[in-house]
Amino acid sequence: MENTYQLASGLNISRIIIGLWQIADIERNVGILDPVITSQSMEPYVRAGFTSFDMADHYGSSELIAGHFKKTHVLGKHVQLFTKWVPKPGKINREVVRQAVQLALDRMKETRIDLMQFHAWHYPDPSWLDVLFYLDELREEGLIHHLGVTNFDSAHLRMACASGIHLISNQVCHSLIDQRPCSEMTEVCEKYGVKILAYGTLAGGFLTQKWIGKTEPLQEELTTWSEMKYKRFVDISGGWEKFQNLLETIKKIADRHGVSMANVASRFVLEDSSVAAIIVGARLSQREHITDHKKMLDLTFTEADISDIKKAQNSLIPIPGDCGDEYRKPPFLTASGDLSHHLENIPKPYIPIDFSEDRSQIFSGTVWEEFAGYSRAVKEGNRIHISGTTATHGHKMIGGKDGAAQTHFVIDKIESVLESFGGSLKDVVRTRIFVNDIKDWEPIARAHGIRFKGINPANTLVEARLVGAGYMVEIEVEAVLKLPS
Repeated sequence: MENTYQLASGLNISRIIIGLWQIADIERNVGILDPVITSQSMEPYVRAGFTSFDMADHYGSSELIAGHFKKTHVLGKHVQLFTKWVPKPGKINREVVRQAVQLALDRMKETRIDLMQFHAWHYPDPSWLDVLFYLDELREEGLIHHLGVTNFDSAHLRMACASGIHLISNQVCHSLIDQRPCSEMTEVCEKYGVKILAYGTLAGGFLTQKWIGKTEPLQEELTTWSEMKYKRFVDISGGWEKFQNLLETIKKIADRHGVSMANVASRFVLEDSSVAAIIVGARLSQREHITDHKKMLDLTFTEADISDIKKAQNSLIPIPGDCGDEYRKPPFLTASGDLSHHLENIPKPYIPIDFSEDRSQIFSGTVWEEFAGYSRAVKEGNRIHISGTTATHGHKMIGGKDGAAQTHFVIDKIESVLESFGGSLKDVVRTRIFVNDIKDWEPIARAHGIRFKGINPANTLVEARLVGAGYMVEIEVEAVLKLPS
């Protein structure tokens, strides 16, 4: 296998990306690392052909370290630096976005970011879309070479791409345990030319020799953030016994080829046609994994290998939800576990306006509301009536010609209204779907099915001529809030 991959025009990357997130973990205990001294540890990776490095605004001094190497080292011109911006939820204006990009540029001593990746915490608030539009403007300006996202689910990757935002990658968790990227995400990536940068391929080290045949550890016995996070993946995928069966299969294949178990686990993910590269964590002071990484690139599976792996996978329980769901909804598969307190602190998208003692209203600010004299939603007692809602955001139509993308944005708007009234999609009892052209009904209905799975409100879908060029779907909703007991 080639060590390099053309991720986009003018951006050739190594198929193994060196992740620098562990710098934050190291600095938690030893203080801030010296960027000049630490950057020297990048040299062996670059000489071995691993020229791409992944970092983030919250990975301690990783941007400073990598930036110093690229700027001062003789091999710096061969290096690609990928960073992430993970802002707090809430409204973000254009100037704040520019300041964040400029800070990353200053830290990395660059005039252009090779790949800027954005993480959105909360989709119902459309502020995340605004941020991506602003970042795309900076890409056009030349401050960003390419734009990607991290931990996006299929629906919102589709929505962003269909709305004309130029994305080339989505960084998500992907392993022998976590196969979520292999379903709808693959379809979206193929349609819009997006590639996956896969992290967590070794599940925090659980998919290695270290854990085969070992007694199941208690959560409180785990010592690293990665172990605490990925033990939750092991638990929800069927538990320790099924996990050990998977490890035994990996070990058998590794022995056949004379490679490490890590090689087998990583290479299987890299075989996915949607995956451009895998991300491996590296403590820059330790070099012993470099030779092993190179062996992985030379590994070729047989049909028997693939069959054995898939059989072991089929015994596991699929990780629920879509990519990135572990950060947004139960079960929270993160190092810290339950994030409900975090979600509760997210600002509400809208502030209801009291009309009378028993009636309040929400206005979303679209041009249609003021023109036609209506509100986005009315709450009477515990009942909520949400107007026919289209994929309108300010003066933009979201979702382009992709019916599923438009539908997902419409339901996001509906969800944002419900959240602002203290409810959720679970409170919806009736939906009415109006499609502009009946031939588009199937992707629209399928998107509705994804979002209302397990809720199953009463529903009607009809063809109706919609106001406004390009709009494919409009949805009207009724919801009933649970009364306090």
